[in-house]
Amino acid sequence: MKSISIAITAVMFILACSFNPVLGVQDDDAATINAFITRQSKRERGEEYREARKVVTGDMTRDGQPETVVLYTIEGQGGSNLYIQYLAVFVRRNGKLTPLIHIDVGGKSTRGVELTSVENNSILLDTMNYGPKDASCCPSVKGTTRYVLSGGRLREQHRRKITR
Repeated sequence: MKSISIAITAVMFILACSFNPVLGVQDDDAATINAFITRQSKRERGEEYREARKVVTGDMTRDGQPETVVLYTIEGQGGSNLYIQYLAVFVRRNGKLTPLIHIDVGGKSTRGVELTSVENNSILLDTMNYGPKDASCCPSVKGTTRYVLSGGRLREQHRRKITR
């Protein structure tokens, strides 16, 4: 009888330890982000370059609650060799992640961007811009920029070249 009681206790302990509601929320958030990007990819007749996706969190709306910011790339639109980088902001409504807004921020022959963080209600990005003699594959001018939410839109605040 004692061994059955120990076995039941062990099983209950394992079940209690394996249930983590935070993991369930993270899975739901990832599914929401995946579905959003998949729908956009289909509309553009392209595919997401999944390995380039970056996700960060931070307060964009000054309400004390973190938003989720995603930088993602869709490539091959309509069979081309084009790629476009997008920035999307997701908010939490009734406990669920919901897309708020997205815009294109870079891509082939425009600029490359790398999402670094969300600080002081701004999305911070490192950029690689094209110099006058750069090929479309290889922007060479380092810079930074930031985006803020204003009037329900993402607005670029400034671009700065980094000289070294």
